[in-house]
Amino acid sequence: MLHMNPETAEHLAETMRDIGRRARAAARRLATATGAEKAAALRAMAAAVRRRTPEILAANAIDIAEMKTGGQAASFLDRGTLTEARVADIAKALDEIAALPDPVGRVLAAWERPNGLKIERVATPLGVIGIIYESRPNVTADAGGLSLMAGNAAILRCGSDSHASSTAILEALHEGLAESGLPEDAIQLVPTRDRAAVGLMLGGLDGCIDVIVPRGGKSLVARVQSEARVPVFAHLEGICHVYVDKAADLDMAIAITVNAKLRRTGVCGSAETLLVDRAVAGTHLVPILAALAARGCEIRATNEIRALYPDAVPAVDADWSTEYLDAIIAVKLVDGVEEAIEHVETFGSHHTESIVTEDAAAAERFLNGIDSAIVMHNASTQFADGGEFGMGAEIGIATGKMHARGPVGVEQLTSFKYRVRGTGQLRP
Repeated sequence: MLHMNPETAEHLAETMRDIGRRARAAARRLATATGAEKAAALRAMAAAVRRRTPEILAANAIDIAEMKTGGQAASFLDRGTLTEARVADIAKALDEIAALPDPVGRVLAAWERPNGLKIERVATPLGVIGIIYESRPNVTADAGGLSLMAGNAAILRCGSDSHASSTAILEALHEGLAESGLPEDAIQLVPTRDRAAVGLMLGGLDGCIDVIVPRGGKSLVARVQSEARVPVFAHLEGICHVYVDKAADLDMAIAITVNAKLRRTGVCGSAETLLVDRAVAGTHLVPILAALAARGCEIRATNEIRALYPDAVPAVDADWSTEYLDAIIAVKLVDGVEEAIEHVETFGSHHTESIVTEDAAAAERFLNGIDSAIVMHNASTQFADGGEFGMGAEIGIATGKMHARGPVGVEQLTSFKYRVRGTGQLRP
């Protein structure tokens, strides 16, 4: 734990309170902004990101050099690295968010009471969203853009390993906001790397923060969930599974498993466990494992599997509940879809699971029996992403069951209120 002298601590506290007050004022303006105003701001932000690509990449080079000096793992380096293509994707995501329907003001339900009262449930902004994240500088734009489209102000606290990159991206976002006439305080970045700022955000900044969204490693998310005094949208781990059913097409099973594990190993939608129906162990297992190994993936498996594939490393109990975020996968044989469901429910983190099968009944049993935020049939778990869901981007994946679940996009960043219209009714 960091210890600060009282004068320094009070200065940081006042800085954070000021950020909260300015965010609350910006949120009031955004709550009445039209969809056209917000879309114009997002397009201007995207254009500014494209113009400032050289500056963003230069700042990112500073972050990556510091991460390498600090001995950061390959998965963190991958998450933190920006390229011209990745910066272009950041701008593209902002344009895609701009093209989404305005989620604010949607009439979610409407009815009339016998006494003539007309009642509507209408989508409203949440207010001020605090986002605490590590490594991924693209979150600066994704979170800021999604919050803006949903009529919310955002207070961003990036990791120390992406501070230069996030600051450069924020400057582009502020340029776009200024051009469009919306307040720059709509998206603010905590200006210090001091971890004490996180604790202040978790306290709610004197009621200015309405919800916290953490994106990062297990220790960060666990701290947020433990200490936050405001609601939290989060997932603790992404222990995702691919189940290859006895009715799976072999070529499809190979392609999906390899993509689900190895497309990007450092993302939360990367598969960490492979379950294979024992009925096709003789035909499907070895080709799938060989395809993974050929691409550099370490196989950790039961003795039963090692008898068929000796190159596998012996699995231990901890492997079934480990988020590797690396080119490692745990493999187990199961007796059909019911045992696969039982394994996922016992060891999974309620994030994302996929079944590979041509049996429609088995697929439906899996889709209905798994209590995860995202459940897939014949598709890679790496599609667990708001952009891939057509949300433009995501602010994170939520595995809880209250308010938001799965990719948190603009609709999930709204609440609602009731509008009641009468003609002079009195309650007897």
